[in-house]
Amino acid sequence: MALQTWLAFLVACWVISLSPGAGAIASMSSGLQYGFLRGYWNALGLQIGLALQIAIVAAGVGAILATSAVAFSLIKWFGVVYLVYLAVKQWRALPSDMASDSAVRPIGRPLTLVLRGFLVNFSNPKAIVFMLAVLPQFIDPHAPLVEQYLVMGVTMITVDLIVMAGYTGLAARVLRLLRTPRQQRVMNRSFAALFVGAAALLATVRRAPV
Repeated sequence: MALQTWLAFLVACWVISLSPGAGAIASMSSGLQYGFLRGYWNALGLQIGLALQIAIVAAGVGAILATSAVAFSLIKWFGVVYLVYLAVKQWRALPSDMASDSAVRPIGRPLTLVLRGFLVNFSNPKAIVFMLAVLPQFIDPHAPLVEQYLVMGVTMITVDLIVMAGYTGLAARVLRLLRTPRQQRVMNRSFAALFVGAAALLATVRRAPV
C-alpha cells in the first residue's frame, strides 16, 4: 500500500473511531463501572468484533450480507435487543457508597467484558456494509489483497484501541467524582438512556437497495 493511500486511510480511521457510537458508549460505561484497567477489557472485545468484520469483508461475505435482507435484519435486530439488554442492566446496576477512599469498586470478569464488547461491535451490520463500501476504495487491485487488508485491519484496530482507551479513561476519571449512590444512579441511568438511543438508531438502519 502506497504511503499516501495509507495516510488517507489513517485519517479516515480516526474520524470513524472518534464518531460517537455504541462502542464508545460501551467503553465509557465499562470505564465508569469498573475503572480503566478492568473496563478496558471491553475495548479488547470491540477489536475482536472489528477484526472479524474486516475478515468478513475481505473474504467477500460482506457482499452477501449487503444484498441479503434476511441476514441483514437478523443481525440488526440481534444488535437492537442486545443494546436494550445492556440498557436494562445499566439501569438496574446497584450504586455503592464511594464516600470512603477505601470503598471497593465492582470487579467485572475480563471474559464477560470481552464478550460484551465483541457483541456490541459484531452485532452492527451497518458497520460491515460501511466497510464493504469504504475499504475497497483504498485497495490496489493489482497488488496482493491479503497484505493490504492486513495493513488496514492493523491500522483500524490500533486507532480504535487508542480512541477507546480515551473514552474508557475519561469515564474512569469521572467515576472518582461520583461519591454518592445518588450520583452513581443518575450516571447509570444516563448511560442506560444512551444505550436505548443507540438501539433506536440501529433499529432505523435500512439495507441499501440493490
